[in-house]
Amino acid sequence: MPFLDDVLQRPSYGWQDAQGNLIKPATIEIFREFFSRLNVFKDRKNWLPFFSWLKVACLIPFFLIFLFNFLSWWTILAAFVYSMIIMGTHGTIWHHRYCTHGAYKFKNAFWRFFTQNLTINVIPEEIYVISHHVHHAKSDQPGDPYNAQAGFLYCFLADVNHQPISRDLTEADYNRVKMLMQHTGVTANTYKQYQKWGSYVNPIYALASWLLNWSFWYLTFYLIGGHPLACSLFGAAGFWAIGVRTFNYEGHAKGKDKQRAGIDFSKKDKSINQLWPGFVAGEWHNNHHLYPKSARSGFKPHQIDLAWYYIKMMSVLGAVSSYKDYKKDFYKQHHNPYLEAKEAS
Repeated sequence: MPFLDDVLQRPSYGWQDAQGNLIKPATIEIFREFFSRLNVFKDRKNWLPFFSWLKVACLIPFFLIFLFNFLSWWTILAAFVYSMIIMGTHGTIWHHRYCTHGAYKFKNAFWRFFTQNLTINVIPEEIYVISHHVHHAKSDQPGDPYNAQAGFLYCFLADVNHQPISRDLTEADYNRVKMLMQHTGVTANTYKQYQKWGSYVNPIYALASWLLNWSFWYLTFYLIGGHPLACSLFGAAGFWAIGVRTFNYEGHAKGKDKQRAGIDFSKKDKSINQLWPGFVAGEWHNNHHLYPKSARSGFKPHQIDLAWYYIKMMSVLGAVSSYKDYKKDFYKQHHNPYLEAKEAS
């Protein structure tokens, strides 16, 4: 736990007060922290949060072009499917279940690269992965980088304010960060480079990956449906990039206790299972908190899990060499005992 206590860059307002209570910063404090950490002229180590939001800013013109020039029934349908289903499911497959939790393994680096680039590149792996380990260790407690109890903006701007790694890690702790990231295939900075840039990922690698990914997908979409399709889907990616930042606030019931008997079995936090994120992205969040390393989170018959279907398909094709599936354990340890207790009462 001490490593996870200090691995993230502490916000200026801190995580907790002297009594150990969660600090809930005022709106002005959150915005002040946000813009301070985006200022690359003040500190070049701010480059990764700036880079993350630069991508979002670059996607906004595509969304506006889609809205004012290419709006039709088929582009709306394409944008809806791409943003709500394809981008969301890919985030669950890649960032969540593989990069963070290692719920499955690829046969080789080619299939890892293939899966990584299945969609338009938006979220830096480093910002997601390390902070998500902290989120699970401190879920809904002080230090949780997107603690819903601190309010919507606390979660929405967390990728800048709370999720970047600390800039003053010891070499031993930086090596632990590397161990958590090495399976992702993202090129790591040396410790000396980390001291210069304040990040795990090298800026040159990040920039090259971004440009190559966007160039490939714009050309692909253009060849399929011209500028109308390309602008629509890039605009949809921008819509998703903003919308996904609201998920953990909603997925943890806006900081309130909304868990339901027989539906939400993980009682260690405020996570809840929701139909919409579950159906479109396989994000049955309470199930995930119950079994974070499971490649499947949709355990019940109605819990559609598109991310799991992809992983299972890749396993059948031989691209995924192994995976962890806790469905049987879920029924044995949680669902069946609940039904038996309910029937007995």
